[in-house]
Amino acid sequence: MSRQAPTLEDVAREAGVSRATVSRVVNGVRNVDPAIQDLVRRAIERTGYAPNQAARQLVTRRTTTVALVVSGAGDASDTEQNAFAARVFADPFFGRVVGGVVGHLRPRGMHPVLMFAETPEARQEVVAYLRQGGADGALVVSTHPDDPLPALLAGAGLPAVLFARPGRPVPLSYVDLAHRDGGRLAAEHLLERGCRRIATVTGPLAVAASQERLAGFRDTLARHGHPCVPVAEGGFTVDSGMAATAALLAEHPDTDGVFTANDLMAQGAVQVLRDHGRRVPQDVAVVGFDDSSVAVTCRPRLTTVRQPVEEMAATMARLLDDHIRGARTEPTSVIFDPELVVRDSA
Repeated sequence: MSRQAPTLEDVAREAGVSRATVSRVVNGVRNVDPAIQDLVRRAIERTGYAPNQAARQLVTRRTTTVALVVSGAGDASDTEQNAFAARVFADPFFGRVVGGVVGHLRPRGMHPVLMFAETPEARQEVVAYLRQGGADGALVVSTHPDDPLPALLAGAGLPAVLFARPGRPVPLSYVDLAHRDGGRLAAEHLLERGCRRIATVTGPLAVAASQERLAGFRDTLARHGHPCVPVAEGGFTVDSGMAATAALLAEHPDTDGVFTANDLMAQGAVQVLRDHGRRVPQDVAVVGFDDSSVAVTCRPRLTTVRQPVEEMAATMARLLDDHIRGARTEPTSVIFDPELVVRDSA
C-alpha cells in the first residue's frame, strides 16, 4: 500500500507552528515573519509536502504562471511567424531576457509560459488566455513600435509590464535603458582612442531604441566638432551588420571608427573589415552594444556598451508580481544606466 501524501498538518507538526501559518506561507501571504517562513519551508522539504495547485488557485485566485509574450505588429503568414520564432531563439538578447525572468520567478514558485503574438488573432488569444485565468499577467517584449498588444492589455485591465518604453503612451509599467547615454559612451570612447572619421550602423530606425542610440551618438560627436556622421541602417543581425558596413566602406573608405547598435551587427562589421584588409582595432576601432555572449566570442573581443538585460528582465518580473498582488496599483517606469565595457576591438 502506498504511503499517504504529506498534509499541511504534517508540515505544521514538523515545524511546530499552526496549520494556518503553514497555509499562509504556502499561499505566499507576505505578513509572515521571515524566520517562520524559513522554518516552514525547511519542514516542507523534510516532509516532502507538495501543495495541491488546484486548491491553492481557488484560495489565492492565482495560477503562479505568467505569460512571457514576444509580440510585434502586422499580419504575418504562418511561414513568417515560424521565421520570426526562429530569429527570436537565435538572438542572445532574448535568452538573456528569459534568464532574468526565470531567475526572479523560480524562487517564488512562479513559472513563465512563452507566447508569440505576431498576428491580430494571436494577440486576441493572448488577451483571452489572460482573461480566462490561464496566467496571472503578462511580460511583453515588443519588436515593433506600432505593436497594438500593450494597448489591448491596458484596455482590458490586465496586469502587464513591458520591456522597453512603448511606441505609443499606454498606462502600463515598463523597464528600459537610457539609450542616448549608451550612444554617448560609444562616441566618447572612439574619440578618446583618436578616431576622427567615425561612422555608425544603426538598428531599424522605426525602433525607438535605435533612434535614441543614434541621437546620443550624433549629439556627442557634434559637441566635439563632428557635424556629419555617416549612417547605415541595419536590422540587429550579423548579415545586416555586414551589409551596412560594406555600404559604409564603399562610400567612406577612410573610416577609422564604427559604432554598431548591437553586438551581432558589430560581429558582422568585424568580418567585413577583415575581408577588406582592415585590422581591428589598429585600422578601424569597433564598438558594439548590449554586452551579449557575442561580445566575448567575437575575435577580437568586442568593446561594447553594456545593457543589463538580465537585471532589467528581473525587474520587469518583480513589477508584474507587485501588480498581480496589488502591492502596486499605478504604472511606473524603471530606467537603467548603460556602461562601457572595454575589450579588444576598440
